[in-house]
Amino acid sequence: MYDIIPMNAPRTTGWRLSALAGLLEHPLAGPPLAEYLFGLVGMQRLRSCAPPDALPSIHPLLAGFPLAEPSPLAAPPAVAAEHAPEGFPFKTVADFARAYREGLSPVEVAEKVLARRKALDQAQKPLGAFIAQDEADVRAQARASAERFAAGKPLGPLDGVPIAIKDELDQLGYATTVGTRFLGAAPAAKDAEVVRRLRAAGAVLIGKTNMHEIGMGATGHNVHHGAARNPYDLDRAAGGSSGGSAAAVAAGLCPAAVGADGGGSIRIPASLCGLVGLKPTFGRVSEQGAAPICWSLAHVGPLAASAEDAALLYMLMAGKDAGDPTTWHQPAPTQAADLRGLKLGVFRPWFEDADDAVVTACSGMLAELGAQVVEIQLPELGLAATAHMVTIAAEMAASQAPHFPSRRRDYSPEVQFNLALARRLRAADYAQAQRIRVAQYRAFMDAFRLVDAIVTPGVACVAPLLSREALTSGESDLVLLDRLMRYARPANLTGLPAIAFPAGYDVDGLPIGMQVMGRPWDEGRLLGIARAAERAVPRKAPGVYTSLL
Repeated sequence: MYDIIPMNAPRTTGWRLSALAGLLEHPLAGPPLAEYLFGLVGMQRLRSCAPPDALPSIHPLLAGFPLAEPSPLAAPPAVAAEHAPEGFPFKTVADFARAYREGLSPVEVAEKVLARRKALDQAQKPLGAFIAQDEADVRAQARASAERFAAGKPLGPLDGVPIAIKDELDQLGYATTVGTRFLGAAPAAKDAEVVRRLRAAGAVLIGKTNMHEIGMGATGHNVHHGAARNPYDLDRAAGGSSGGSAAAVAAGLCPAAVGADGGGSIRIPASLCGLVGLKPTFGRVSEQGAAPICWSLAHVGPLAASAEDAALLYMLMAGKDAGDPTTWHQPAPTQAADLRGLKLGVFRPWFEDADDAVVTACSGMLAELGAQVVEIQLPELGLAATAHMVTIAAEMAASQAPHFPSRRRDYSPEVQFNLALARRLRAADYAQAQRIRVAQYRAFMDAFRLVDAIVTPGVACVAPLLSREALTSGESDLVLLDRLMRYARPANLTGLPAIAFPAGYDVDGLPIGMQVMGRPWDEGRLLGIARAAERAVPRKAPGVYTSLL
C-alpha cells in the first residue's frame, strides 16, 4: 500500500516565520501550535503505530557487519578509459589531465576559475556558488601543481584539477560557516579527512561552496550568502543543501565537487542541475571534519558532471579512517560491477508520484537501460518520511543547542522556525522514529532479495523558481519540500547507497534526474548504472557554462 499523502500546509515567509518561531518558544502558545504543525506531517500516526518486532537503532547497517581494524586506503585509481557524457561536452577530469600532459598549466586554469567566479557573482543574477574563495591559496596550490608537472611528477589524475568543497566540511585556512553568518569564527586548523585525501591527490581546492543554512532545507536558498542559482536557468534554484557545489560543477567552474547528504542534499541538487551525485553507504566515507549537524543520517559524497568523475572522487574519498569508527566495518570499495542480468525494482505508485515530465523521462530511461524491471512493494514510505523528519530535526536541534535560542536572531527566519519547532519534539518521538527506521531497513532488504537495485525519479519536479521573498527572508514551503525530498529520504534513514544522474530534460530544457538505490556497499553497481545511463541521454548545455580548457 502506498501511503505518502501530499502535504497540505501554507507557504510562509519572512517576519511571519520569525513570529511563528517566537510563538513556538512561548510556554503557553508553543505546545498547541507545535501539535497542530506536527499534525500536518503525520506525527500522530508515527506516535500511535507499532513497528513489528523492531528495536530502535540509529545505525541499522551495523547489524551483521563485524568491526574491523582500520587500514589505509588503496592508491588512488587512474582515470579509466577517457569517457564523457554524450551531447554537450562537459569538461571532465580526463580532459584536464590530458590538457596538462599537453602543456597547459594549472596556473592558467586557476586564473580562469578565479576570474570567472568573480564575474558570475557580480552579474545581475549572481550564481552564488561560493561562500568563500581565498585567491592567494588557490594560486599557491596551482603553482605547486605546475611545479610537479614541470618535474614530471604529478600526483595522479586529479593533480591540478579544480575541485570545490561544501562549506559543511573543514578546509585548512577557511572558516566552516555551515551556511550561517556567525559560525566558523576561526579558520579550520586542518582539513576534513575527505578534503585531506583530495589535497593529497593534487586537487586544487578552489573554495567553500554555498549551502542551505545548516543544511536545513532542500532549495539552496540562503539569506546570508545569497541563493545558489541553477546554471540552466538563473531564475531557478540549484537545490539543497549542497546547491553551491552543484552550481559550481554545472557552470563549469570545476568538473566535480564535494557535497554532504542528510536528506537528499547531494542527490536533489544533482537532479536539478543535470549532474551525477552519489550518496554512499552510511560509514563508507569518513565524516571526520564534517560539521556534526545530523550524526546518524549524514553522508559525504561527490557531485560531478560525469559518472566517471563521480567514481574517481568516490574511490579517493571512500575507505576506512582511523578517526571515524563508523568507517571501520566496511569492505573494500569498488567502482566497477557486472551489470549483466541486472534486475531493477520499481514500486509503481511511488515511481509515478511525480510531475508528468519527470515520470515520462524516468520511464524512458528505465527502458533505455535494458534491464529486467520487477514490480516490488515498499510498505509505509509515508511513515518512514515522518521518521526521517523527526530524526533529522531532532539531531539538528541538538547540534544547534549551544547557539539556539540564545543567538536566535543570527539565524534566518526559516531556520529560526524549524529549530523552534524541532525543540518541541518529544524524546519518545525520536525513539519511535528509530524503530520505524529499522523496520524500513528490513523492508528494503526484503526487496533486495528480488532485485539488484531500486529505481525512482530523483525529485518529483524540475528546479523550482526562486521567489523574491525567499531570496530576502527565507520561506517555509512544506509542499515544495516534500516534492524535492520524496525519493531521497529512505536512503538516509536506512543508510543505503543511492545515486542520482540525468534522465532527460523537460520542454524548457530543465534537467530531470533519476535515482537508483542499492544494497549496502554496492556503490560500484550504482556507478555502473549511471555510466550506462550516460550513453542513453545526450546532455544539454546549461545557460551559464565556462570552459576552463
